[in-house]
Amino acid sequence: MVKLTPELINQSMQYINPCRERELDLRGYKIPQIENLGATLDQFDTIDLSDNDLRKLDNMPHLPRLKCLLLNNNRILRISEGLEEAVPNLASIILTGNNLQELSDLEPLAGFTKLDTICLLINPVSTKPNYREYMAYKFPKLRLLDFRKIKQKDRLAAQEFFRTKQGKDMLKEVSRKSKMSAAAALAAEAGNGKGRGSEGGRLANPEDMQRIREAIKRASSLAEVERLSQILASGQLPDKFQHEQEAAQNGAGHNGSGAVAMDY
Repeated sequence: MVKLTPELINQSMQYINPCRERELDLRGYKIPQIENLGATLDQFDTIDLSDNDLRKLDNMPHLPRLKCLLLNNNRILRISEGLEEAVPNLASIILTGNNLQELSDLEPLAGFTKLDTICLLINPVSTKPNYREYMAYKFPKLRLLDFRKIKQKDRLAAQEFFRTKQGKDMLKEVSRKSKMSAAAALAAEAGNGKGRGSEGGRLANPEDMQRIREAIKRASSLAEVERLSQILASGQLPDKFQHEQEAAQNGAGHNGSGAVAMDY
């Protein structure tokens, strides 16, 4: 296995793909987890993380340019909540050959308002009853599912199905499982020391997120960009960051370029 480091990112192949978009190739390194993508400095439309060893889709920094994630042939079984805050313009996600099991595992994708292409072939979830109807109903802007077009008649049929008792019961069950999965994930993170952590802190609100993004723009080093990107991806605001921001507002804690010193 290879750790996804800023050095690996900077040394990996970068090119203009057939769609005339800038792509970063991180295929086949057997990377176990997503980290340090803040080192891309949001310079790519597509990031290819296929043929790695990812088990969770999480820890994404703020990458508003990113439109396509290629995640074929990993072992992904969980998608983190709130990723749409980090990657707001994602339009295509290809998850062929992963381990997503239940329709409830796909609920976090519903937050992406521009998502029009999803592929879940060779995932257990794609064999679930009423899978295609659920996706057509849950993702109103979805154009391609598993490389097959979703037509207007498919969408109307899905809407009709979910008006029935069977459809309503199905939606309730998916929602119940989704809440249970989210609670279990939070408990696991707390058990692994990924909750409030030794530095304390609180959940970031939209104003906090905007302050972090502004701090990233002012950052004077790659290490600082990565630290701030990790805070943005986690959604957890450390006490240290709050203190630095308060110092900045009071006219202290600035370096010569006007960036806040983030030494933690």
